[in-house]
Amino acid sequence: MKITGAFLLLASGATAFQPLASKGNSRVSPVFSYLSSLGQVSPLGSTPQNNDIATRGSDVSITKNDFFARRADEDRTRRLEDRLNQLERENIQGPKIRSGGKPAPGRYMASDLNPAAIISDRSANVKVQGGSLKTWSYASPMVERIHVVLKTEGRPLDADVALWQGPDNTPHKMRIYVEDGAERPFSAVIETPRGPNTVSIRNTGQLEFPLNAHVLAEVDGSNSDLPAAKSNDLKTEAMTIQGGALRTYPFDPTVDSVAVLLKTDGRPLNARIELLQGPNNNKQVVEIYTEDGLDRPFFMIIETPGSGNVVRVVNSATVEFPLTAWVEAHKIGTSSSPLEPVIGGDDDGFIRQW
Repeated sequence: MKITGAFLLLASGATAFQPLASKGNSRVSPVFSYLSSLGQVSPLGSTPQNNDIATRGSDVSITKNDFFARRADEDRTRRLEDRLNQLERENIQGPKIRSGGKPAPGRYMASDLNPAAIISDRSANVKVQGGSLKTWSYASPMVERIHVVLKTEGRPLDADVALWQGPDNTPHKMRIYVEDGAERPFSAVIETPRGPNTVSIRNTGQLEFPLNAHVLAEVDGSNSDLPAAKSNDLKTEAMTIQGGALRTYPFDPTVDSVAVLLKTDGRPLNARIELLQGPNNNKQVVEIYTEDGLDRPFFMIIETPGSGNVVRVVNSATVEFPLTAWVEAHKIGTSSSPLEPVIGGDDDGFIRQW
């Protein structure tokens, strides 16, 4: 009697596997094949070969059980397909990014790009020795903007970057200091409306501290996958910083880089951007001057490895010259674990001998 009841239950639920088996489900197909070999179920559109057990017992309604089983399996299959489609969309669109150090639901990065690495690959590496000056001149007025990346081999980076436009006209100047030019390379965009334009890079460090410069010009959207200061569409809310005031933006340890955009309403722009990691511990400092913050806005990407990163924006102009700032996370790391410790100490000398 128990064996007959088990076969009766197996026969009543056998047809429930038909919707999943017809969709090619790899987990259901073996069960479907086994039931077909026993004659309890047959492919859709055909007649079962042996339904003696299914029709046995007048108190069991196989048709009713079959209907509800089919409905349940169809709902389950539909939910699985929706979940798979969602996972595929997330895989294509990339990881979510954060705005101002906090998650921004529904936003995705178009691609996991590192602008500094792309610029380095597409441009020549020019070594600038300590105390020397290098220039890049562009006579064509079609050059819309210039991307500048400065690196070192792990030593401090100290440089002056300026944009020359005509004799004795310097509409854009930057003073740059980076504690480690390999871990935190400098990457910025210089808008160059009208021409001709010349970018000058002076290494103000000592002779023992050379730097590697990469300069890439963009003409008519030739490097459209790289950020631009004028057309950059940052999603964070703009914050007005009055002259002499400052704003700080803390970020989570999962943030690998931060995008900073500074503009004015057409008045001069004087600002200082600092990356701090701990109390009064400046890892990167950039002082900016632009004669027209609307025609020549400033945009840069700051690398923020490690934890405790805070970006500070200071308006070094007087109170008559406010500026508008956008600061948000540019890239979110996914490989680091929140339980992974930060190991410090000495790797050389006395400790290594033991």
